Amino acid sequence: MIFTAIGRGLSDLFRPGAMKVLLKGIGLALALLIALWLGLLWLIGLFVPETVTLPWVGEIGWIGSAVGFASFGVMLIASVFLMAPVTSIFTGFFLEEVAEMVEGVHYPQLPAVRSLSLAESLGDTLRFFGVILGANLLALVIYPFVIPLAPLLFLGLNGYLLGREYFQMAAQRRMHRPEARALYDANRGTVWLTGALLALPLSIPIVNLAVPVVGAAVFTHLFHALRGR
Repeated sequence: MIFTAIGRGLSDLFRPGAMKVLLKGIGLALALLIALWLGLLWLIGLFVPETVTLPWVGEIGWIGSAVGFASFGVMLIASVFLMAPVTSIFTGFFLEEVAEMVEGVHYPQLPAVRSLSLAESLGDTLRFFGVILGANLLALVIYPFVIPLAPLLFLGLNGYLLGREYFQMAAQRRMHRPEARALYDANRGTVWLTGALLALPLSIPIVNLAVPVVGAAVFTHLFHALRGR
């Protein structure tokens, strides 16, 4: 069931119109990461001088530029941890568009979707973002103390968070919140494992930019599979 949902979600990205959604998702995620990098460069400019004078060495005029250049590598590494919160921001934006595409092809017999109010959608997105950002910031503090277990902690944490939120957002399109929560509670293990598998590409810079759209497609399939079981 899990691998079927993932396989279908990936294949859906090659359908007409899907690439447009994928490129839009990658573009927005990339734009946010670039904005964060530019913010980091601005901070470096404030606190790191361009030239430094050292005893017996003299003036070194490339410090600021070198630190600024190195910050790009830092951002690539940081994107591994930042992409989970970034993904959460765009989940609400892409879930509806991707889910409509998936359901139109695979589940055409379904009735009209339950529409969510703007306040409900925005509230869910902001709550999702806050939970994932807070959890990953806390994990960043813990990782140095559990280095051998850090990859497992990363996958376990983000698998749980992404799985829970993606699944419940997909379910709430066609169920009321208590029903969506009950379906999630009955399938926690399946949802967590799917989330953990989707968290794997979060650790690969550039590839992780596609996770928001892929996740929306995969969890739409998983929801329908579990609902119809």
